[in-house]
Parts: sequence; C-alpha cells; structure tokens
Amino acid sequence: MKKYHVKKGDKVVVNAGNFKGEEATVLAVLTRKDRVVLELASKKDRALGKRTVKKSKLNPNGGMIERSVSTHVSNVNPVAAAKTE
Repeated sequence: MKKYHVKKGDKVVVNAGNFKGEEATVLAVLTRKDRVVLELASKKDRALGKRTVKKSKLNPNGGMIERSVSTHVSNVNPVAAAKTE
C-alpha cells in the first residue's frame, strides 16, 4: 500500500497547473493513479471541469456535464495548521 503526504479531508494548496495558488480540500485519494480529487475553497458552488458524456438512462440527452477533476498528488502541499494556544 502506498503512503501519501495528504489524506481525505485535508486542506491543501495547489502548487502546479491551472489552479496554482488556490486552497482546496481533498475529496478522495486515487491510489492506483497517484491522484487526488479536489474541491476548491473559492469555487464550492461549481465543479472544476466539464466532460462530454454519452446518452444514458441517467442522462438521456448526453452532452456536457460539470464534474470534479483530479490532479497528481505531487502537485499539492498540505496547509500548515494554525497553532492554537
């Protein structure tokens, strides 16, 4: 089993890619692909990306849908926790 520097629920900062400098929360860790699914703190009301889907019972018209996207685990760093005294 692989060991990562982040886990589900952690607050992280994205250090590479389209969302560089953004603060996010880890929704899931995809161990087989070494990726993490993120929810940006500044954009909670909308998904991070769009994807084309075929027609199905769940989506009878097909077309573009919004969904969360993933980034490689090396492109995120945990946010330093504030010390409470």
